[in-house]
Amino acid sequence: MDSLQFVIDRDPHEHEFHQAVREVLESVRPVLERNPQYRREAILERIVEPERVIMFRVPWVDDEGQIRVNRGFRVQMNSAIGPYKGGLRFHPSVRLGILKFLAFEQVFKNALTSLPMGGGKGGADFDPKGKSDHEVMRFCQSFMIELARHIGPDTDVPAGDIGVGPREIGYLYGMYKRLANEFTGVLTGKSLNWGGSLIRPEATGYGAAYFLAEMLATRNESIAGKTVTISGYGNVGTYVTEKINELGGKVVTIADEFGYVHDPDGIQGEKLKYLSTLWTIYRKSAKDYADTFKCEWVPHRRPWEVPCDIAVPTAMENELDGDHAALLVKNGCKAVVEVANMPCTPEAVRLFQENKVLFAPGKAANAGGVSVSGLEMAQNSMRLSWSKDEVDRRLKVIMKNIHAMCKGTAERYGARGNYVVGANIAGFVKVVDSMIDQGIV
Repeated sequence: MDSLQFVIDRDPHEHEFHQAVREVLESVRPVLERNPQYRREAILERIVEPERVIMFRVPWVDDEGQIRVNRGFRVQMNSAIGPYKGGLRFHPSVRLGILKFLAFEQVFKNALTSLPMGGGKGGADFDPKGKSDHEVMRFCQSFMIELARHIGPDTDVPAGDIGVGPREIGYLYGMYKRLANEFTGVLTGKSLNWGGSLIRPEATGYGAAYFLAEMLATRNESIAGKTVTISGYGNVGTYVTEKINELGGKVVTIADEFGYVHDPDGIQGEKLKYLSTLWTIYRKSAKDYADTFKCEWVPHRRPWEVPCDIAVPTAMENELDGDHAALLVKNGCKAVVEVANMPCTPEAVRLFQENKVLFAPGKAANAGGVSVSGLEMAQNSMRLSWSKDEVDRRLKVIMKNIHAMCKGTAERYGARGNYVVGANIAGFVKVVDSMIDQGIV
């Protein structure tokens, strides 16, 4: 693990990045043993270092005329298999270490999709909550004035992430188009009216449900009749709930940073319609759902204490720790699906695996979003727009293939049923072989 110590010594405060690197390096040990050329090529030292990091000032003016300044970033991690691809996050927690971790994960996630996309991530420590549309627009325009120098349809294609939805993508794209004087597919998550793809808002949630169905099938089980807890409530939470309902399951919680809602009757029908507007349109708290439908609101707690068959963390990194995992195991949880990026701590993952709980890592299970982003890029390149059924069909095939790749790779390396090992090795081998093919660059 000398490469991990190298990373820690060089950037000692980037704890999330260290965690992501450690997980991958531990998984790929048998690959390194079988392929000594990887060490000769210094692949580990190269793959943990971003190809490029851009950090910049973002000045903007609020509605009171006060000048504000935020910090913007783009981490272009690896372009061995295609242009950089990954979201933009607007959240007060954004800092370089967080974005390096997200970009590093994105490299392997994108490789698993089998689409030609490298890995990157970006964003700013700007909080869109409580800001007017005009304030968000002014911030996005200032952010794009700098970012536009470093992106392009064949160079780097950002998308949305936490705090960056259709509104922000629209403002960002408008400024890029003005600066570049061209209409290209340089951002994904666009409105359907101007180049977006059907199924893109639903893709991460739908894709996770498709992966979950494949994983349960290995034990001759299905989503039908299962009780599910989730920890978010925005775009991803809405659509993973919708697809789980369609497949016969019942989602009984939503949550935010202030607590969780328990709705034992399940979130469906009018309640699901309300959920779909809660954050994406009205920017309200999860508690508003509890108040509207007279459900239990549990402040300052996480939903993992609610007995369930399946747990789906959909919020932030490291939100589900060892204590939560022990409680889920005790309550008979059968499967955990990461739909957020690295939401389970290493201790939680270890407990799930030791207790034979099916565990799907985010780089595999939440790849539906970037997969449909890749399909949006393809449609933009061809000046075509596929039907909803066509995009959904392609998404389902991609997620089925990702599951098969992770399962098969884990078996080949003596780790049957370990989707973490399977996902990491499958993504790693594709990327590093491409790097070697292209020389020392």
